[in-house]
Amino acid sequence: MAGQLVARRADPLSGRLSVRLTPAGGADRIEGRVTSANGATLLKARVRAAAENNQANRALEELIAKAYGVAKGKVRIVRGHTGRVKVLEIEGADHAEIAAFLARWGEA
Repeated sequence: MAGQLVARRADPLSGRLSVRLTPAGGADRIEGRVTSANGATLLKARVRAAAENNQANRALEELIAKAYGVAKGKVRIVRGHTGRVKVLEIEGADHAEIAAFLARWGEA
């Protein structure tokens, strides 16, 4: 599965994607795709906010919502609240849309 773009799906009305986050990274931006040690493709992002009081997580949700073109309330972290690798759910997105979103970003 190395190098494949994988979008996770919890239900037909939402899509999931994995993101490796760098908090206090000096800028809010998506840097591209990376491959994890287990071969999964992750989106790599950084945010200015520190990893305190959930600030970095909220900034990541806003960054992904803006990049994906949905309201902030449509994106939420569903796993990895305290780790660097997060799983985000985008309400209303399907598997194919998430895969296309991931494909837009080059290798980091």
